[in-house]
Amino acid sequence: MKTPFRGFTAILLKEFTVIFRDPTTLFFMFFPPLIQIIAFGYALDNDVKHMATVVLNQDRTAESRQWVEKFVDTQTFRVVAEVNSVDELSSAIRAGKAYVGLQIPPDFTRNLHAGRGAQVQVLIDGSSSTIALQALQTSMGLALRESLTTVMREARRTEMPIEVRPQILYNPTMKSANFFVPGVMGIALQIATVFATALSLVRERERGTLENLLVAPLSRWGFMLGKLTPYLLISMTMATCIFLVARWVFGIPIRGDVRALFLATFLYVFTMLSLGLLISSRAQNHMQALQMTMALLLPAVFFSGFIFPIETMPKFFQWISTLIPATYFIGLMRAIMLRGASVAEYWFSFAVLAAMGAGLFSLCVIRFRQRIA
Repeated sequence: MKTPFRGFTAILLKEFTVIFRDPTTLFFMFFPPLIQIIAFGYALDNDVKHMATVVLNQDRTAESRQWVEKFVDTQTFRVVAEVNSVDELSSAIRAGKAYVGLQIPPDFTRNLHAGRGAQVQVLIDGSSSTIALQALQTSMGLALRESLTTVMREARRTEMPIEVRPQILYNPTMKSANFFVPGVMGIALQIATVFATALSLVRERERGTLENLLVAPLSRWGFMLGKLTPYLLISMTMATCIFLVARWVFGIPIRGDVRALFLATFLYVFTMLSLGLLISSRAQNHMQALQMTMALLLPAVFFSGFIFPIETMPKFFQWISTLIPATYFIGLMRAIMLRGASVAEYWFSFAVLAAMGAGLFSLCVIRFRQRIA
């Protein structure tokens, strides 16, 4: 009687032998994802500090100099030069020597003492939206704070009429790594896993060993599962290393159940490996496999919520994001690690990943052109 997974053990042992005889495969499965986690964890940071700033102080009084010092004390701005005209100020920003220009008019102190509105012009380079937004928010916040302090002092009030006391949950220090690193995990695991299995059948075809497997007493399910399982075990080991780096290098907490964390990772890795196998069953050579893999990587980067919030995207791209496994995995990582969410609270994301994995694995078996058994 034929069994659906006939030949699974033989393919499993063969694939493990091939992997461990080729240290390059193990190197590229482990090393790049760890480097990506460390590099992107440090490099991706929305909290911009010490922006290069040029100052045009036309008032040249103690009060105007104190105002410049208050800008610097926010840690957002860093004075790199002082200029003597508006043209020099604009030229410095246009030439990329500074992101921000601070212009204090000659009547700044006089208007301040007279109780009239004292104006300060802040020129911001908007070619980088992240830097521009940070500069705008900091400068406006500083002006509002100083204005309220002056008004309260003149009104002889010791407390604000209305006080808002915000409390930031789960990431109180607003640490960018806590947001980005769980996202990098999803992208790094996708790159490593899809590339690994996308080249597996192509390698067999190019080496001429696939024909030998076609005449062996193997079933399609056993063949595909035997191909996938070694990479699944290696990928879970790699994921464990990534979690350790996130916890001990970046100090990212794991507030949720570790079992839920590994369940989400298992379902995601299985899905990505199945996607790689599907690519491998269709590609005729290494170049085709690499092109297909890269074509699937870019949507995961841009539409999964890794960098840009899905809620701000047009409806069409929000719909695309629902078809990307990384969308659910990244959401689960942030929920479990930062918010301490449970499987019951995010059962839908777990179910979607499980369905995607089962569907892709079944599809790669069905669409495998050669009849193995």
